[in-house]
Amino acid sequence: MTNPMQLTKSEAVALGPARLLLPWRDPHSVSPVRLGEHIAILEQACRQQPQSPDLRTVLGMAYAMNYDVYRSMDALEEAIRLDGSHFLAQLKYAELLYRIRTLRRAEEETLKALELAGNTWQLSLARAQLKEIRQMLRKGHERPALTRAFASPALVAVLATLVIGLALLLR
Repeated sequence: MTNPMQLTKSEAVALGPARLLLPWRDPHSVSPVRLGEHIAILEQACRQQPQSPDLRTVLGMAYAMNYDVYRSMDALEEAIRLDGSHFLAQLKYAELLYRIRTLRRAEEETLKALELAGNTWQLSLARAQLKEIRQMLRKGHERPALTRAFASPALVAVLATLVIGLALLLR
């Protein structure tokens, strides 16, 4: 089997997404340079095959390994938009939401992945992820929802600071 990291960009695109899966299991064992090279190959492949949800999914996974959350989210959302029945794209998108602690949304997206599961292995992956998400929800690990604007509290804090400062100056 050819190592995807030793391919030129044109060779990788010609082989297709099956050969472009991330060639490592432990994200901590990959150098940033090597990961950057792999991301460049995947970006080129996505430009040449813009309708491939497989390539977008793998690109999203690579971006996530590179701690580039926004690009990862964009790539995975695009993969889901291209193929709404793509199990891995849906599961990885839900996992990304889980990792950034938007747990309610991650739960919803994992439930969608559970519906898309086509075999027992996929079912077990989705169920395990759903179990972790629900455990974290019970333990209160969800990031707080920012539903209110900070303008009013910030204005009150600034005014209070000014009043206290003026009171200390006039003493």
